[in-house]
Amino acid sequence: MNPLTVTALTTQIAMLFENDERLRDVWVLGEVSNWKRVASGHVYFRLKDAGATINAVIWKQQAAALRWQPRDGDQVQAHGYVSVYKEGGAYQIYVNQMEQAGKGQLYAQFEQIKAQLQAEGLFDAARKRPLPTQPQRIGVVTSADAAALRDILRVLSARWPLVEVIIFHTLVQGAEAPRQIVDAIRRANAYSANAAPLDLLIVARGGGSIEDLWAFNDRGVAHAIAESDLPVISGVGHEVDFTIADFVADLRAPTPSAAAAAATPSREERLNWLRNLRADVIATAAARLAQEERQLDQAARRLQRVHPRRRLDLQLQRLDDRQRRLQQSIARRLERSQARTESARLRLATLNPQNVLARGYSIVQRSDGRVVRGPADAQPGAVLVVRAAGGAYEVVRS
Repeated sequence: MNPLTVTALTTQIAMLFENDERLRDVWVLGEVSNWKRVASGHVYFRLKDAGATINAVIWKQQAAALRWQPRDGDQVQAHGYVSVYKEGGAYQIYVNQMEQAGKGQLYAQFEQIKAQLQAEGLFDAARKRPLPTQPQRIGVVTSADAAALRDILRVLSARWPLVEVIIFHTLVQGAEAPRQIVDAIRRANAYSANAAPLDLLIVARGGGSIEDLWAFNDRGVAHAIAESDLPVISGVGHEVDFTIADFVADLRAPTPSAAAAAATPSREERLNWLRNLRADVIATAAARLAQEERQLDQAARRLQRVHPRRRLDLQLQRLDDRQRRLQQSIARRLERSQARTESARLRLATLNPQNVLARGYSIVQRSDGRVVRGPADAQPGAVLVVRAAGGAYEVVRS
């Protein structure tokens, strides 16, 4: 008897698995249990159904590529290959791809609905409406208990706290959700028309599986969005999720938070814009004021040159100048007259008879009119008799 070692036996078993082509490329339908991600990034779990259980592993790279995180109890379709884990002495499936059970059928239905609505023109860019740049009142169609609503309110409060939010509560998941969503969209439009005008409408819910988001792939919801009088922003799921509502809406946002951000301006951006606008206005006004002041100064100078007051001032200046020259002329003439008068006075004093007699001189006017002065013949104390003759004096007798 030649017994096999445990290693040899396990190797033989592993070769059986590896040589079976059916086990090298297999899809397995089952329920996830004992899902566990370890420090290395690998994921270990079990797939089970009512009759059996198989161990499963997903290596780090494939685990990171999953678009969703399975939870215990989820029904999944796992693709991979089956082999033996020699150290554990057990066979297991090495998973490299995983989808939620029924996902393929739902995707096929999604593509069918999408193609039909696109043919009807519900996705046309021409029917997309622009969003208001500064909304005052926004309607939100979502569940009042959902985390998506809290995210929307948080973003709106931070970005544009002046906006008023009107919530139109509806289920966002389950068989009743499509009908309630349609009703909420119509109630929002009626509220805008009859109660208080709304600027736009946000239709939103948080992320989830394709089954969780299926209400937003409903035809009725798509038509309600297309028929809405209000511009609609769709904020359903996460970045990687797309629904029919996204294609029909006037704007698709990747998340509810992104929908709130797309609906409102940024307070900080608007404040910065206002600050820059204020600076531009001040600079423009200052430049315009300086230009107007220069033009006013030039006009004032031109006005001064032609103003009647300036001409009057010039005439007054000429009058003052002539008055000054007249006064100077009069003063000079007075000085000359005074000089002549003084000279005549001195000459007159010289010809005064008393002075002449006092000096012992006689004054005789010749026949040619000249005055001749000479010593008198009379002795001192003699009396001379004279008479005026043409401004001079003639000695008559002594």
